[in-house]
Amino acid sequence: MIKGAARIFFTGMTVVLSAICVWLADPSSVAAQENSAMQATVGSAGNDSYHSANQQSSPSLQRRDRYRLEPGDIVDLTFPLSPEFNQTVTIAPDGYIALRSVGDFMAKGKTLPELAAGLRTTYSSILHDPVVTVDLKDFQKPYFTVGGEVGHPGKYELRDNTTVTEAIAIAGGFTPNSKHSQVLMFRRISDGSMVEVKKFDLKKMLSSTNTQENIFLQPTDMLFVPKNMISKIERFLPTESMGLYTKSLP
Repeated sequence: MIKGAARIFFTGMTVVLSAICVWLADPSSVAAQENSAMQATVGSAGNDSYHSANQQSSPSLQRRDRYRLEPGDIVDLTFPLSPEFNQTVTIAPDGYIALRSVGDFMAKGKTLPELAAGLRTTYSSILHDPVVTVDLKDFQKPYFTVGGEVGHPGKYELRDNTTVTEAIAIAGGFTPNSKHSQVLMFRRISDGSMVEVKKFDLKKMLSSTNTQENIFLQPTDMLFVPKNMISKIERFLPTESMGLYTKSLP
């Protein structure tokens, strides 16, 4: 029994001495193993953080609003299986289109897919499983209107980011009789049954660096430049009096 215990003791000492020898031969091996393990742990955590950050920063898809038909829009209706029903229709001011063989159909406010679905339902009364394709041939382009004392009053196509002063310039600028300080803008709100009126002092705006009121126009906006006081009363004054009055102005 004593011999067996001695054998176990010497075997254990041999293992310990072997480990010490290995460490003495390359003391950086243990540290390298520890560093490798630490880097693996940090790298794993870093990858997790990276993937998490990417998931949080990835942009979400935004829903796109489809164009809705308006009066004046021109639409091509094609029936591939029944070409005799092919037609080009214009949406009337009341929002209806006149369809061949089935009568009037409300198209205002509908998207093209909604119009196609409605036409399939309508024509199913005279056709078996009708196939209809709808193409927008022409549409009412966004516009604004300028009236009153400007060089060229009229209706103009609205481009992106057109301001009040730019709209006046497009319409030919002010006339000598215009009242710069009381330019009016009429803007439709809600369903178009109401109008909001705004007043702009362009004389003050153009003479200063404050352009906060120089807002962008929206479709169907109307600008009106009124006459100044002198132009309103000059037809009631004799020429001599008018000349004296204008000379006294600063």
